[in-house]
Amino acid sequence: MSEFWVVSVPGEKTCQESWEKINRISQNVSVNYKLNIPDLKVGTLDQLVGLSDDLQKLDQFAESVTRKVVIYFAEVLEDKKDKLFENLVVNGKDLHTYVTKFNWESAKYPIKATLRNTTDAISKDVARIDADLKVKASAYNQLKNSLASLERKATGSLLTKDLTDIVKKEDFILGSEHLTTLLVIVPKSLAQDWTTKYEGLADMIVPRSSRLLFEDNENCLFSVNLFNKVVDEFKIHCRENKFTVRDFVYDPEVMNAGKNERDKLTAEKQRQFGPLVRWLKINFSECFASLIHVKVLRVFVESVLRYGLPVNFQAVLMQPLKGQTKRLRSVLNSNYAHLDAGGMSREIDMEDTPGLMSLGMQEYYPYVFFKININLIEKPSHDST
Repeated sequence: MSEFWVVSVPGEKTCQESWEKINRISQNVSVNYKLNIPDLKVGTLDQLVGLSDDLQKLDQFAESVTRKVVIYFAEVLEDKKDKLFENLVVNGKDLHTYVTKFNWESAKYPIKATLRNTTDAISKDVARIDADLKVKASAYNQLKNSLASLERKATGSLLTKDLTDIVKKEDFILGSEHLTTLLVIVPKSLAQDWTTKYEGLADMIVPRSSRLLFEDNENCLFSVNLFNKVVDEFKIHCRENKFTVRDFVYDPEVMNAGKNERDKLTAEKQRQFGPLVRWLKINFSECFASLIHVKVLRVFVESVLRYGLPVNFQAVLMQPLKGQTKRLRSVLNSNYAHLDAGGMSREIDMEDTPGLMSLGMQEYYPYVFFKININLIEKPSHDST
């Protein structure tokens, strides 16, 4: 399962006793890991109350940006999406390993710094990644869309596709003062009609001049030679017979320019692909690490607010076994119900208390509780304390 529960309970005589108890009561229900939280600087309780709300918002923001990076990463990889998950690593570790063996990055976020400063530093890191992603995605998408537009013209219907690679110089009468060559798109079902009718669609059509140049699943591309003076009349009669005259002028310079533009965009996309993948890999790592640091900060702040000072709690990362989610919840509730002095330990009906939706709360438990979901493609679920 990709979902972890972060649970914090007050320390017994020692935190080790708390760890042993939670392992004992959840045996055969979950796999547990100690969540290593450093000795962070507490500050005042008033500061913690204000910080609690800010951390909740930062948690949601960090998760949304992390998901955006992952979703865009998948878009960039296109037909190589199977490579996505091998690129979703944090500090060289897969997500499961990083979360279950979490270590606070004290070089980046000093434990002696105030919680407010640490929160602000993480917020700036995530905001920078979000802003940079928008810029990089916009530039790369513009390039990709321009190339896609040219490729559609090269591979689409004969009615719209680029004819550069289909027609040849010898298919046209060039340099004549009186004669010209037109290209006509004829539905396959009407190909025989074209053969029998085209010489009579106007006067001054060159007899037996029509040639089949190309066909796809739906249409045929014919050429026909005629005098310039009857071109307009010929086009009118073509429309009446459901034949479509393509506006096309054989100009090698223009045709080569279009082909060169496509080649140029293809080369530029290939050039940008590698650096963009590296940027996404690096910044996914940073963003996911920031998200988990925010989770740890929330556990610390909520545990101090819930259980008081001096700091004495045990944080545990619990991974419910398949099909054991309800049982694990029941075990935790029954063993820690005594912590709920106000009798609030129950699932809250969101329809009855709509105001709580804005707080992101769906549940309240006597112990501190959050969720971490390492499946960043699926829709996130709310967590609560």
